[in-house]
Amino acid sequence: MLSIIVPVYNEQSRLIYLPDICKYFKNYEIIVVNDGSTDSTLNFLKKYQKKYRFKILSYPHNRGKGFAVRQGMLNASGKYRLFMDLDLSVSPDTWQSCQKFLKDTDILIGVRRLPDSQIAVHQPIIRENMGRVFTWLSRTILQTNISDFTCGFKIFSQEAALQVFSRSRIDRWGFDSEILFIAKQLGFNIHQFPIVWKDNPNTRVNLITDAIKSFTDLLLIRFYSLLGAYTRTLT
Repeated sequence: MLSIIVPVYNEQSRLIYLPDICKYFKNYEIIVVNDGSTDSTLNFLKKYQKKYRFKILSYPHNRGKGFAVRQGMLNASGKYRLFMDLDLSVSPDTWQSCQKFLKDTDILIGVRRLPDSQIAVHQPIIRENMGRVFTWLSRTILQTNISDFTCGFKIFSQEAALQVFSRSRIDRWGFDSEILFIAKQLGFNIHQFPIVWKDNPNTRVNLITDAIKSFTDLLLIRFYSLLGAYTRTLT
């Protein structure tokens, strides 16, 4: 019924969270996508695989989180396909509370900015404000009415996953905005639901360079759309 996609890149120190994911989703397909890690992530994954049931999808060169999620989504077999972050900023048991929405929607996205959402651990104020700015830019440039583009807990139906990710092109920071933009263009229904979220302070985000890249990606999405690129699949 469900496939869980977990993208990882140089995460050997945070793989301690993987057993929690594997235990909670023990009856479902779990795909860990190793996005060209240069540390010992792949070796650690193979060791964990002796104890826990999950698949490893790996390739030699880093391509970006968007590319990793795309590979997981297109290689999954579940009727529903969830991608989530390894750091458990959104707890796996969120799946239990959002299942009631599945029959009425194509895509479910966790949102930190709904009235019923809870922020257990806040990001530094600069990152929070930059996140708000990015959301505003995404809504304005892409004309997509989403309250939170970048929360790493999104569930797609099989059809939505295949149609959206076979068209997506952005490999790095702007991929969340792109997939939701494509979904809207294709007419899929998107439901936003409240979550409990906690910041992991060990982020590798570079505020300046990644902000520039994200803004550039938004312009690129609009450019691709004007060219009609999203009307055809890439795979």
